[in-house]
Amino acid sequence: MIKLEPRAQPSVWMSWLSPVFAVALTMMCGVVLFVAVGKDPLASLAVFFLEPIKDMHGWAEVGVKVAPLLLISVGLAMCFRANIFNIGAEGQLVLGSIAAGAVVLQLDDGTNGGAGMIALALLAGACGGMLWAAIVAWLRDSYNANEILVSLMLVYVAQLLLSYLVHGILMDPDGFGFPQSQLFSDGFLLPMVLPGTRLHLGIVLAVAAALLGWLYLSRSFAGFKLQVGGMAPLAARYAGFSSRRSLWTCMLMSGGLAGLAGACEVMGPIGQLTPSVSPGYGFAAIIVAFVGRLHPVGVIFSSFIMALLYIGGELSQSRLGMPSAITGIFQGILLFSLLACDVLIHNRLRWRK
Repeated sequence: MIKLEPRAQPSVWMSWLSPVFAVALTMMCGVVLFVAVGKDPLASLAVFFLEPIKDMHGWAEVGVKVAPLLLISVGLAMCFRANIFNIGAEGQLVLGSIAAGAVVLQLDDGTNGGAGMIALALLAGACGGMLWAAIVAWLRDSYNANEILVSLMLVYVAQLLLSYLVHGILMDPDGFGFPQSQLFSDGFLLPMVLPGTRLHLGIVLAVAAALLGWLYLSRSFAGFKLQVGGMAPLAARYAGFSSRRSLWTCMLMSGGLAGLAGACEVMGPIGQLTPSVSPGYGFAAIIVAFVGRLHPVGVIFSSFIMALLYIGGELSQSRLGMPSAITGIFQGILLFSLLACDVLIHNRLRWRK
């Protein structure tokens, strides 16, 4: 009989190998899933995980998905390390897209644009996300409201606000009544990193955010205080570290990065405001953050895995006839696989007769 036996100390090796085992377990569950629906499991897994990266164009498309996931998950990793659970990054992304889109539509007359205008719109997007996150921080700080519930409920408020705007004052007057804004001029679109592809400047911003987040947490006293407040609140309070400051710092950084991700989406692959600017990046980034072990560099690799799930899900729909829910199914399997594998960090398997 196999039993779980508590470890004397948590396993460092398992804490880093657990995400690898979780990905492998997800693929094994995928085999069972494809066999259950009558598909060739090996060919289906190849479509899901190998087909998206078979050429440079495929790598570029994966990079388009990595950019928002990485930006959001870096901010969430900092929040979760400080024991602050921001679940509403999706709403902060939407507010960032609204703010950036409104600035572009206000300034865009078809002739101006350029680096300065793009930077201004990106800054507006980051400020929009920070504003939405500040509501959560203020309610938690002033009234001790639960940040999980508040941030989650604000997601739906943001989505309804976006729908209201694209059906109203931001609707394209020449768009035949379709609920979307006018297309942004080329001068307000993010420059492409790889010519001939859709890979835009957002991927550079995302990697830079991950590296800066790593430096902040590992090389700054402010990052040290943030982590101590998350791991040992009583010790942080005894040392005089302000939990209030950590709350505001984490929420504003997380919201700003999510808003920047929204701005990059509407100024990059979408090129306009639509009723839906995200396929759920804000929620998927929660899984990305935990698979990356809440490490700003580790989330680079986990965001790549999640981007593969998005692209693989789209390919499996068109080539295998799978339903649109296949991406969400694999995301859920990955999360539960990670939770199962994390049990081995504090426990070991023992064979007993």
